[in-house]
Amino acid sequence: MTKRSPFKYFKTSPEIIRLAVMLYVRFLLSLRNFEGLLHERGIEVSHESV
Repeated sequence: MTKRSPFKYFKTSPEIIRLAVMLYVRFLLSLRNFEGLLHERGIEVSHESV
């Protein structure tokens, strides 16, 4: 039986999604603060897409 990827329908790489979820859950930031944190790491994302 083949295992499906949970990231199949996302355009963003799985590593970016995992980083975003880990930071959001760990630091309990607002979406705008979270957007700024990712921007500092060189990842361009809007708070609406998070």
